[in-house]
Amino acid sequence: MKLHSRKFIAFSLLPCLILVLVFTYYPFLKGIIMAFQDYKLFDLSNVRFVGFKNFEDVLKDPKFIGALVNSLYWVFFSLFFQFLLGLALALLLNKAFRGRGVLQGLLFYPWALSGFLIGLIWKWMFNSQIGVVNDLLMKAGIIDERIGFLSDPNWSMFSVIVANVWYGIAFFAIMLLAALQSVPSDLYEAAEMDGANKFTRFSNVTLPYIMPTVITTTLLRVIWIFNDPTIIYGLTNGGPAGSTHILSSFMLDKIINGGDYGSASAVGVIMIVILLLYTIFYLSATKSEKVGDF
Repeated sequence: MKLHSRKFIAFSLLPCLILVLVFTYYPFLKGIIMAFQDYKLFDLSNVRFVGFKNFEDVLKDPKFIGALVNSLYWVFFSLFFQFLLGLALALLLNKAFRGRGVLQGLLFYPWALSGFLIGLIWKWMFNSQIGVVNDLLMKAGIIDERIGFLSDPNWSMFSVIVANVWYGIAFFAIMLLAALQSVPSDLYEAAEMDGANKFTRFSNVTLPYIMPTVITTTLLRVIWIFNDPTIIYGLTNGGPAGSTHILSSFMLDKIINGGDYGSASAVGVIMIVILLLYTIFYLSATKSEKVGDF
């Protein structure tokens, strides 16, 4: 490659590199530094390094432990039902029928919406006075009195998980449908000639072929669910009494309501470590480099 061609490529990439450095790597590194500082919004003249004090304070905070436990529930149940229902939807849409294109557009539309907007929609649906969920349950005779889905700590976490499951089904449906459509029809024909039934064809042909997509999508979705507080903020703002806080919403709460950027950054660093350990373990356990060899 000639020198002037290299200079042209470097010059063309420069704006992108600057944007990435300014809006990704600089905030990332700044956040790590702030995690070791006493950095409060209302006392910027007294910013100083305090070592691991922010981490000690955060780890001793009962609210942090509650948010960590909620994060585990939030990720596990959201991912499980999103994947299960998304796979079922993808298998349904993989068959040709009249109006499939229109149905796909309608089913995939929620994924294009903001998570915060989804939270506001479900907040109205779960409203204990005018919410449609309570109305339907009462008219069906399932309940006798209205349930405070968002005001009762016994129901609030369940409610935000339901909203998140509904929101994430479309992602799995889109990705898995694309993977299903890439499976060669010859494999199904060969399996059918060998006398394989539908379950056998799915377990021995479909599932191994789409497994790389399954591993990638579940890995990405865990990271996104773990990091995304928008639905929770739209629905409950972490309430009642912090019962629906996950780590990401707990971190934002420290910034918005307390102005404590040091402690919030410490929570962020802990989240990074958790996700890093999870990613290493997950990719090792699934042996992702061998997936698809069948």
